[in-house]
Amino acid sequence: MKFWIFALLFTGFVHAQMEEPIVWETRLEQKSAIDYDLIFEAEIAPKWHLYAQQIDSEADARTEFIFHESGFKRLGPVQESETVTAFDVIFQIDMTYFENNARFTQSVQITDPDLKSISVEVNYQACDDRVCIFRDHVFTFSLDGTATIDSNGLTMDAKSLQKTAALKLNLKNPEQLTDGISKQETKSYWNIFFLGLIGGLLALLTPCVFPMIPLTVSFFIKQTRSGTLNALLYSVFIILIYGMLSLPFHFIDALDPEVLNRIATNVVLNLLFFVVFIVFAFSFFGFYELTLPASWGSKTDAAGQWGGILGIFFMALTLAIVSFSCTGPILGSLLAGSFTSDGGAMQLTAGMLGFGVALGLPFGLFALFPNSLNALPKSGGWMTTLKVVLGFLELALALKFLSNADLVAHWGLLKREVFVGIWLLLAFLLTLYLFGIFRFPHEMKQKISRFRYGFAWLSLVFCSYLFLGLISSENKLKLLSGFPPPDFYSLQSQTSDCPLNLDCYKDFKTGFEMAQVQNKPILLDFTGWACVNCRKMEENVWSDPQVYPILRDEFVIISLYVDDRALLPDDEQFNFQYPDGRIRKIKTIGQQWATFQAVNFQTASQPFYVLMDTQQNLLNAPIQYTGKDTFLNWLKQGKAQQQQ
Repeated sequence: MKFWIFALLFTGFVHAQMEEPIVWETRLEQKSAIDYDLIFEAEIAPKWHLYAQQIDSEADARTEFIFHESGFKRLGPVQESETVTAFDVIFQIDMTYFENNARFTQSVQITDPDLKSISVEVNYQACDDRVCIFRDHVFTFSLDGTATIDSNGLTMDAKSLQKTAALKLNLKNPEQLTDGISKQETKSYWNIFFLGLIGGLLALLTPCVFPMIPLTVSFFIKQTRSGTLNALLYSVFIILIYGMLSLPFHFIDALDPEVLNRIATNVVLNLLFFVVFIVFAFSFFGFYELTLPASWGSKTDAAGQWGGILGIFFMALTLAIVSFSCTGPILGSLLAGSFTSDGGAMQLTAGMLGFGVALGLPFGLFALFPNSLNALPKSGGWMTTLKVVLGFLELALALKFLSNADLVAHWGLLKREVFVGIWLLLAFLLTLYLFGIFRFPHEMKQKISRFRYGFAWLSLVFCSYLFLGLISSENKLKLLSGFPPPDFYSLQSQTSDCPLNLDCYKDFKTGFEMAQVQNKPILLDFTGWACVNCRKMEENVWSDPQVYPILRDEFVIISLYVDDRALLPDDEQFNFQYPDGRIRKIKTIGQQWATFQAVNFQTASQPFYVLMDTQQNLLNAPIQYTGKDTFLNWLKQGKAQQQQ
């Protein structure tokens, strides 16, 4: 199987991007019956420069406005706000540019009374002290004042303007929004780093990598005195190579705030992951191998003979290529897991670095302590057993992605009992395999070691745990919370489709009105059908005997599912305009609540909890995935603040 199998994992990511450093707003001001001012205002990110229209240098970085004059004429050139002329570290000369904000005004006179709109193309370059970006936007001004049109032909009609305005809350204490979130994001990066580390350790023990350790280390330490240093450099290059795999995701253009939610909950993409993980699993079972093109390994291996630092780099790259049949499925799991979590490209980078550290560090450590090589276990059948175990794990993960698609699309195919039943079957098959009842093709018959017997008994215990979760209402499978569908997504009839049979509202306006009637504070719960951490919070934290009564009795819960693919009624669908002028069609319930979250709370992560009163006062700082004690104290602090 060729690299295209692994490349399928990247489908759907082409809309990811960096945050835009230049955000545009436009408006039309009418001066008389035929005279108008077209106004362009740019908000410029800190440390960034937007260049002026006229620059006295050879560097062509100017901002350019292109008018297609038909039915109107321009009254003079485009006027611009105050500029700064100073030394530019990018161009190494004095440049004229804008800082913080810029305003451009073009006066026009209408010559065709039937003219409906005016389109203007804006081409510009912006730089900070390291990089530059090039952009072009088309802004269209509607002369009747009822619509603004973007380059995709979408319009902001009166209904859309009204619904966009209705999304914006009049929040008090907005400074609470930034408190405490950065620490939680840092924690999530460390979590994914350690997950990557575990994945790298598993990959290290596979037949593609493990035998390479003594061979490679021996090659380096037999060299001159620089052999140990070269081995350490080899380790560093392995870490960098895997870290660099995430770099493209930092530089792809056209970001919108909900892009990661759409990736994580896209039905087609989750079905694609399901198929790819099945392919990964059967490769681990030995039915075929996933390999990169042989020419890649040959070319990098030849480049590794050059010597010096560059040669060591290509040796590390050769290892990454030839070990793909074992590392590829684990990397694929890490890639999918990172992009279905919060944090996006930064989280992916943390995971990839963790993977690279686990894979590369042993080469350097054994070069520093070569005698430790004698303590390494010998290669053998245990590595084949590990691959098969990983194959069963890939099947379990594949089912999770199918469950995501089922939850988001509301198909009702993988209810909680069905999901747990299939996992029980996989665990039972794994148990039979570990006890030696059957083996896979191309697998030699081998003696069952005590270590393997130990894992077989652990697998049997896990089977029992899953079985009790199916037949007992007491066993809620809390150790697996987040992976099976939620309790209310069940074959059995439920009194509520809210977590833990709590009362909740899935529409903000309805829930807000109920909070006013009951005179209770609001717990605003931004969640998702495919959100693993949301299920963990509900099943492990919300269910706690100290937390549950507070949620039930003292708050009105408004649960907004940002990944709900159910269509809004036709008369409720509308267009939403971003600050840079782009317009997006809001067609589904999930799109509406994801946009609502981004507009008011400047975040797109789930779970995301907000406490507010009916006057729209934020009672304390929003909180994300956390433990029981922290969440309980957070609820009590918010309640106490509301009573003051």
